[in-house]
Amino acid sequence: MGLTPAELAVGNAHPEQHSLSDSKKQGGAESWRMLKRSLHYFMQYKARLAVAVVGMLVVAPCAAASAWLVKKAVDDVLINKDIVALKFVTIAIVVLMTLKGVFRFLQNYYMNTAGLLAINDLRNELFAKIVYLPMDYFNESQVGMLMSRVLNDVGLIRSSLPSMIMLTREFFSVLGLAFYVFYLDWQLAFWGTLVLPAALYPFIYYSKRMRKLARRAQGHVSDVSVRLQEGLSGIRIIKGFAKEKAEIDRFLDENTKLVASNNKQILASEQSSRVMETVGSFAAGLVLWYGGSRVIAGDLTTGALMSFLTALIMLYEPIKRMNAANIDIQMALTGAERVFEIMDKADDIAERGGSVKFDEPFRELAFKDLRFTYNNSGRPALDGINLQVKAGERIAIVGSSGSGKTTLANMVPRFFDPQGGAILLNDRPLADYTLNSLRRSMGLVSQDAFLFNATVRENIAYGSEGAYSQEEVEAAAKAAYAHEFILELPDGYDTLVGERGVKLSGGQKQRLTIARAIMKNPSLLILDEATSALDTESERIVQLALENLMQDRTSIVIAHRLSTILTANLIVVMSEGRIVDQGKHAKLLERCEIYRTLYEMQFGAAS
Repeated sequence: MGLTPAELAVGNAHPEQHSLSDSKKQGGAESWRMLKRSLHYFMQYKARLAVAVVGMLVVAPCAAASAWLVKKAVDDVLINKDIVALKFVTIAIVVLMTLKGVFRFLQNYYMNTAGLLAINDLRNELFAKIVYLPMDYFNESQVGMLMSRVLNDVGLIRSSLPSMIMLTREFFSVLGLAFYVFYLDWQLAFWGTLVLPAALYPFIYYSKRMRKLARRAQGHVSDVSVRLQEGLSGIRIIKGFAKEKAEIDRFLDENTKLVASNNKQILASEQSSRVMETVGSFAAGLVLWYGGSRVIAGDLTTGALMSFLTALIMLYEPIKRMNAANIDIQMALTGAERVFEIMDKADDIAERGGSVKFDEPFRELAFKDLRFTYNNSGRPALDGINLQVKAGERIAIVGSSGSGKTTLANMVPRFFDPQGGAILLNDRPLADYTLNSLRRSMGLVSQDAFLFNATVRENIAYGSEGAYSQEEVEAAAKAAYAHEFILELPDGYDTLVGERGVKLSGGQKQRLTIARAIMKNPSLLILDEATSALDTESERIVQLALENLMQDRTSIVIAHRLSTILTANLIVVMSEGRIVDQGKHAKLLERCEIYRTLYEMQFGAAS
């Protein structure tokens, strides 16, 4: 069945229009669920994570130890002139800094590499789900948006676990330093931590704000990706209509929105950091005022005050880093929302075949009262289609643009499923067969001769299963009248054809797609206006190749040029989603006005 617009809205929703259901997504429980789901991908690399955690546990107490060494250095070395203490403090500082450096390296290296591996897994899984989405989804979604989800949004998730580890590490650092300052002097500690609750403000306010801004920014990243993909894919049209300036302006407009959104993120991040610094300065001021008074009064040593101030400064530094880590986590959650939304939708609407493997000879394909309507279309694309295709027959389908020819052809490999009626293959519904076996039994050659940016050999052999030989590739190329021009290419069969076969002519590309279909050796062929975009000479060569392809095979031929289907076993005439007549060429010329009109438009007069 076709998807409803509501089901497909995930592919098109703009962040400012739908904002991915802000009211639902901002809840703490939902955020925690999303975070746990993201962290699941890191858990496959437990050994790396274990090393990183060990590094964190060693690094965390180093801050408190550094503050303690400051006290020893001031009181015992600088004031008491103790040479033994000097040696101890010197060695201790070297050992402490070395340990901290080594274990911080282990933490960061193994955590970040685990992140890269986890993101690689997630990106692979996301792409694997996207390619199994039905054609309805791709008709409604923009390629640039999907590219942004795979590349940018997945990349944001990489920071989730490292930021969690940093948050945990800095939390333990804060605990260690807090214990030390209260141990050192609880009265000073009271004044130093009096304003500490104010540090919670950035966590509460800026977490929500950064999440909202990041979500909006990622929406703009998608828009830029869409504009870039369209601009580069349609470069011939842009140049042909001299619209370079207009496209540049459109891209600049989208990019300006992205920059403005990123500026707001930077502003919020900097405001958050400055709030933390302000809170820390108030704490340091209170301690300096109260502690300085006690030093002057002789109740506190200079070393103790210096050590306390050092510990206090160190106490607020990890709190600042915790705030930064929290911002990174919010960014990661934004990416996770967008990625997992597609993954969940993919699970719900992914193409699903039956359990029967199609491995028998083709006997018959039957369309019974077939009905189908595209989303947001008021008129049915197919309205009560009844047709039988017997083994060995060549069935041609003709009609004006929009009559439903291509839609009917797309039903056979289940690019779309009927909303009414049924399609039977060898007396069994198409949905009973596995998608892989069903589609492997069919060969499709369309007007859009799509080639991959690979070698000629790889493009021809794309549909083959398992190993293949050069002789098989050349035999398919010869049957498609492509062998001669392939040998004239710079590297022959090893020549890269470029993106979408841009280095080849239209006729050459079409012959390679025919060779690809021959190599696949399907039992049923679907030719969708395979020659309509070619010039007369290219059409003649391609038609010869198509004759070789259709030989001894059942074929459904959607024809734009009637000259290519005059010898078909049956010609089916369609109009507005219905079959209005069917028969041989001569009979249709006599009795079918639509067919006669099409014929006269191409040949000038009826025969």
